[in-house]
Amino acid sequence: MKILEKQVLSDDRGTRVIRMKVFSKDIPLKARAGQFIVAMVKEEGERIPLTIVDKGAQDITIIFQEAGLTTKLLGRLNVGDSLYALAGPLGHPTEIKNYGKVILVAGGVGIAEIYPVTQGMRDAGNHVVTIVGARTKELLILELELKSASDEFYVTTDDGSYARKGFTTDVLGELLKKDKYDLVYAVGPIPMMQRVAQVAKGFNVKAVVSLNALMVDATGMCGCCRVSVAGQTKFSCVDGPEFDASEVNWEELIKRNKIYQEQERHICKLHIQ
Repeated sequence: MKILEKQVLSDDRGTRVIRMKVFSKDIPLKARAGQFIVAMVKEEGERIPLTIVDKGAQDITIIFQEAGLTTKLLGRLNVGDSLYALAGPLGHPTEIKNYGKVILVAGGVGIAEIYPVTQGMRDAGNHVVTIVGARTKELLILELELKSASDEFYVTTDDGSYARKGFTTDVLGELLKKDKYDLVYAVGPIPMMQRVAQVAKGFNVKAVVSLNALMVDATGMCGCCRVSVAGQTKFSCVDGPEFDASEVNWEELIKRNKIYQEQERHICKLHIQ
């Protein structure tokens, strides 16, 4: 679990997005697009889920934003350091097949999560349209990689510091209004995915979302990542992380993901100087 490579992809006023390549003999053998790992930085720390962005013969690549305590501690590690624990691949892989015309939507660090899906959809013969958005130009990542893996590529920034000012869902609505598409796939901030679900439903297009619910053990035992889908309780870790966007109870998911915000801020102040 030694860190082989480390690169700071973006740094916007102290908010860093970091790419790491980590040694792993077994995880790359079975890892597929859409799956994730759970990592522990140190023995007394928490477990956090991170998408497998890429893989080599004996390594996996993860990309994360320093947001809470554990991601900030992870960001302090350097090449040669080792993680305490690493488990995966977890979750169901993305259903990759030839749908026809596919729109992939990603926001924030979700841009990293959509990269392997974009490659897979393109390799399966789909016409792939990718829309990515970030708060600022400095926080935009993997632009060249995603552009080369897509047939059409669009960028938005919230503040207009780069490309088009606005939101990914603005572009999504315009594309669906102009042409017929067979699938919309989204990953990113929960409010963005909720809006994607609404826009896709308005045009009668199936939308799939990869949920970033809170997780603890990521094996279906703790119930922390539960989400209501089509009126039934599902666990994002073992039933997902991908679900039909029209069936997700978004209001409940938003409330659950905010439950520990105050505690997280307090812990960060105590441990990160």
